Amino acid sequence: MEKSKVYFTKEITPESLVKIYDKVGKELKGNVAVKISTGEPGGHNFLNPNLIKDLINKLNGTIVECNTAYSGRRNTSEEHWKAIKEHGFMDIAKVDIMDEKTDMSIPVKNGLHLKENYVGAHLANYDSILMLSHFKGHAMGGFGGALKNMSIGISSSAGKAWIHTAGKTKVPEELWANLPEQDHFLESMAEADSSVIDYMKGNIVYINVINNLSIDCDCDSNPEAPCMADIGIVASLDPVAIDKASLDFVYNSEDEGKQRLINRIEEKHGIRTIEHSEELGLGTTNYELIDID
Repeated sequence: MEKSKVYFTKEITPESLVKIYDKVGKELKGNVAVKISTGEPGGHNFLNPNLIKDLINKLNGTIVECNTAYSGRRNTSEEHWKAIKEHGFMDIAKVDIMDEKTDMSIPVKNGLHLKENYVGAHLANYDSILMLSHFKGHAMGGFGGALKNMSIGISSSAGKAWIHTAGKTKVPEELWANLPEQDHFLESMAEADSSVIDYMKGNIVYINVINNLSIDCDCDSNPEAPCMADIGIVASLDPVAIDKASLDFVYNSEDEGKQRLINRIEEKHGIRTIEHSEELGLGTTNYELIDID
């Protein structure tokens, strides 16, 4: 497979975020969804509204999210809206909780575990997506980047339970009693990704902001402090390449704190999500890194 282009800047500023989007060379048209994590209250590593607002305004985009499947302050729309406001996202753009009313099923082709994926029903209102992800560790997936944001992030509360249990249950309260083999969960994330890409007909641009590198996700209300220095921003049309490049930046860093994050990634076998995404044809780990600085 031909190498995918991954663009990189070490600058993490509103201006560099706009610049790297422009470098990707794909104009997101129509009604644009901007998928971020709104962050569990108590945490503070999620993307800063002041960092992302210029790019969202450039796209006339709508910040989109879905409710969680675990106890906390984002598992109901009522509490989620409060968190979104507290974290400053309503001050910078329109916001849509896509599963506020209901969800919808979209098909998964060639899945080992999933034949369908359950996403926020409002996904049908959008023509394209900016997958704007904070790259960091994750307690269950090892790491979270574009692939996690597109699978778990766009799935409804029921869909999150479905992915986490590799298709055993859609009931969030039954999630923890039905956890599958670790690789089956990771492969289910990749399969959910495939359904979103198919549904959006590939009208997606991926950006990972590699900062606030905690071993814990933004879904954690009490995340561990970042263990290494910020790295920069990467952007691509390939979700596999962008997450692989993000991982490579961590592994190749000279920061002594990187081992803490690497241990989290490896103990959860996080690379399997990337491997299965490549097996499904969602992209390639063979990439060309283009420094735009």
